[in-house]
Amino acid sequence: MSHPHPELQRPPRLPKGGLRVVGLGGLGEIGRNMTVFEHDGSLLIVDCGVLFPEEHQPGIDVILPDFSWIRDRLDSVVGLVLTHGHEDHIGGVPYLLRERPDIPVIGSRLTLALIKEKLKEHRIRPQLREVAEGDTVDLGAFGCEFLAVNHSIPDGLAVAIRTRAGLALHTGDFKMDQFPLDRRITDLRGFARLGDEGVDLFLTDSTNAEVPGFTTSERDLAPAIEKVFRDAPRRIIVSSFASHVHRIQQVLNAAHAHGRKVAFVGRSMVRNMGVAQDLGYLDVPPKLVVPLHELERMAPNKVTLICTGSQGEPMAALSRMANRDHKIRVGEGDTILMASSVIPGNENAISGVINGLTRWGANVVHKGNAKVHVSGHASAGELVYCYNIIQPRNVMPVHGEWRHLRANADLAISTGVDPDHVVIAEDGVVVDLVNGRASITGKVPAGNIYVDAQTVGGATEATLKDRRTLAEQGVVTVLVIVDADTGLLADRPDFLVRGFVHEPDAFDAAEPIIERALARAASEGIGDAHQLEQILSRDIGRWSHKTFRRSPLIIPLVIDA
Repeated sequence: MSHPHPELQRPPRLPKGGLRVVGLGGLGEIGRNMTVFEHDGSLLIVDCGVLFPEEHQPGIDVILPDFSWIRDRLDSVVGLVLTHGHEDHIGGVPYLLRERPDIPVIGSRLTLALIKEKLKEHRIRPQLREVAEGDTVDLGAFGCEFLAVNHSIPDGLAVAIRTRAGLALHTGDFKMDQFPLDRRITDLRGFARLGDEGVDLFLTDSTNAEVPGFTTSERDLAPAIEKVFRDAPRRIIVSSFASHVHRIQQVLNAAHAHGRKVAFVGRSMVRNMGVAQDLGYLDVPPKLVVPLHELERMAPNKVTLICTGSQGEPMAALSRMANRDHKIRVGEGDTILMASSVIPGNENAISGVINGLTRWGANVVHKGNAKVHVSGHASAGELVYCYNIIQPRNVMPVHGEWRHLRANADLAISTGVDPDHVVIAEDGVVVDLVNGRASITGKVPAGNIYVDAQTVGGATEATLKDRRTLAEQGVVTVLVIVDADTGLLADRPDFLVRGFVHEPDAFDAAEPIIERALARAASEGIGDAHQLEQILSRDIGRWSHKTFRRSPLIIPLVIDA
């Protein structure tokens, strides 16, 4: 089994006729999925998603893949294939198209409708090419065939990519629900046909590789959702991903059966459900969905709200309700139905929201206490099934954290795939398929690109470290007036202390540290204000840590007298 090595360098030139595969996101993490295929001078991109920030990334809206490796070759991109419409697969598209707006975007009907609405906000008019299962499209050196896959959003596609180097099959996100709500099952007959043709590289969803057996069917949720609607004495507030059409369909069905009206809350929810309804993916009974303001005048037991915020996102509707920062005031007798999975890393935030809602008297129903969610990803039994059907020559697990990728690799080996032909890569690791063999050949930049309001890439790890320090340790601004002739203190320093737990004048005792630092700098001929500020920041920081066991952010301001 091949693993990336920390000393990997930039890869050599791709051998003629070879196929290069680089995951710029989604490997070693759940989110920002983006895979670049290179062959005969052309680049094909599959998905371009975002990763949502965790608690240790304050102020960040979303995290993008790093486009730097392909930035000077964007003219060679022959297409961007989108496997489905979830944010972790399409959220980064506007930022990529900002750099080259005419990249052809290929996807299914619903996926393209969702991305088109998203791009309107960015004032980008994309070149869209709609495909469906069974379609084939030639994109430069790549021949693409699309196959139906079942997922937690309609219209998911796997893509088979034919090149002179061999046939690659990328599943996208998928599971093998045999009773999906839309009756559209994963095309295992197509997978078997490709297996007969010979799949040289199989890139497959790893999210549930650690989970034994088969993923529960969506229809098995109906009894639990029905119970919520049967028992709830007042309002029902449902939180879900804004793209989870299947789950929201079940909620609409239950609301209709129990004589409740429904309103969508939140811009992304209203937008996406409008698109899904217009295209016929969401079946809405007449007069069931009404504007929010109409529900405010109705009896609480006739009301259902569907909103975003199932991951504890601070600005999403449900989190704001929990914090009493939303016009919808959750109260005694309300029922909250959290109908989504937990993205790894969000557990604490979600727990905080549940506690906040419970505090106001709500009954919170979630996957921990009721069967109100099933995964959209194939469990180990389904993955093994696929390996046995396809019998791939090489395997590259995708979409998952390290433990998921490793578990998926072990499943492939257990079905008879040669361990030397199973490649575990992380973001930026280069995998080349040459002469029928996949191997790791190098690494390219694939860091986190942070979107901070309107700024893309401006925030860095150093920025986040400063923000964490501000939040955890406080900040001390030091005003130092220096005699221009001697380089020594011209007056006593002023300390402005914020968020520091000790008494306000605690830093007055640091004056000798400043005097010594300035004297040392003067003896070494250092008079530049910026250099002095760096020295003072370091020395006062060391003193603070030694004295208080705290390391606030130190901001010295040096002024010549």
